[in-house]
Amino acid sequence: MSTSHSEEKSIAPPPSDAQVDPKADTDVFEEQPGHDFHYKTLSWQFVSLLMIAEIVSNGMLSLPSALAVVGIVPAVILIIFFGSFALYTAKLLIDFKLNHPSVHNMGDAGYILGGWSAREILSLGTIIFAIFGTGSELLSGQQALSTLSNNGLCTIYLLLIFSVATLLVALPRTLDRVAWLGLFSVCLITLSGLVAMIGAGVNPVPGRTLSATVPTTFYQAFLAITNPVFAYAGHFMFFILISEMHTPTDAMKAAWCLQGFSTLFYTIFAIVIYVYIGNTVASPALLSLPPVWAKASFGIALGNFLIAGGLYSHTAAKIVFVRYFRHTKHMYTHTVLGWAVWIGLCFGAVAVAFILAIAVPIFSYLIGIAASLFASWYTYGIAGFFWLHDSYHLGGGWPGLRRKPGQSALAVFTILVGAFICVAGTYVSIKLIDDAYKEGLVGKPFSC
Repeated sequence: MSTSHSEEKSIAPPPSDAQVDPKADTDVFEEQPGHDFHYKTLSWQFVSLLMIAEIVSNGMLSLPSALAVVGIVPAVILIIFFGSFALYTAKLLIDFKLNHPSVHNMGDAGYILGGWSAREILSLGTIIFAIFGTGSELLSGQQALSTLSNNGLCTIYLLLIFSVATLLVALPRTLDRVAWLGLFSVCLITLSGLVAMIGAGVNPVPGRTLSATVPTTFYQAFLAITNPVFAYAGHFMFFILISEMHTPTDAMKAAWCLQGFSTLFYTIFAIVIYVYIGNTVASPALLSLPPVWAKASFGIALGNFLIAGGLYSHTAAKIVFVRYFRHTKHMYTHTVLGWAVWIGLCFGAVAVAFILAIAVPIFSYLIGIAASLFASWYTYGIAGFFWLHDSYHLGGGWPGLRRKPGQSALAVFTILVGAFICVAGTYVSIKLIDDAYKEGLVGKPFSC
């Protein structure tokens, strides 16, 4: 799938948008022996670990509370359904990437679907979501450090310490440099979950109430549904990860590992925590554990929050870097400009996330809005457009679509699901902000 390029082209100045055409059938990364940076180095096993490290981070912490809101039966059904649905949409994304090897991120895919405007919207959305994801991990890291230190230090300082560490994780230019951290991260989040379940099991809440189903309003129900929906919100990174695989055709193996592990782990963790804590379970769930067990679980998970935050900020930086330096020497050799821009982009991503986390009191609520606006499409809805586009353009037009009525209907259903999650999720997130202000739950910026 890779196409070799002349040495003259690899040392050309940064190409303009007109010169970089994601519709071209060339691989996004060149591979030449003389390059200092080799991008296409990841195996499917390491890609699956990076996917799990990125997705199964904050995801598990909010799921037990969903069981408390809608009941154990519908919540578990939703967790399994959205895990299976995310596997289906992952296949559509992977097929689209294999059909278009020049696609590096959602922006490139948007250019193929709808030209310049779609590229700018999807690129900006991916960067925004990645920065908000970084901020979410920074807040989780700060919360873990606060728990471990018994709130012995101002949260701003804890957030700053964790931000510096996150920046260091993001700095390697190629993902193979952090691949082993993915294995470490998966081990940590799994162990953290096991410790939390043991802690809940040996310290059950006396007189706890459990509910098979709970009558509730649409607002409360969808608020609970957003937890399993966005627990799988990692597809926006898939194109970037697959672009750095040495065998992209193995990507579906990584997707199977990701969705199989996450769905099983989410289901077991949510059920066990809920059964032993009951309807009073908090979000994040670790805060419902006795202090010693909460500290143990948070302390173990801290490394996962760090690595996931580094991956998110790396993603935001990589999108911009590849956009402007694709097929130039700055991508593949050590140059002052290349390193200066790369470090600046990584620093900027982490810095913006840090500032948002300390300066915007409602930032944790804004993360829900960002997930509703972008993850609803990147993880679910846009996959339907990918399938319809390729089935039409590569399958003979309308006759090609008519030959596959079931798949065409499923693609349209995928688009409708993404649109529904986007609209309903945004409504719920905005109402949450309004309620928080009315109840006096919103703090002040730059406060400990």
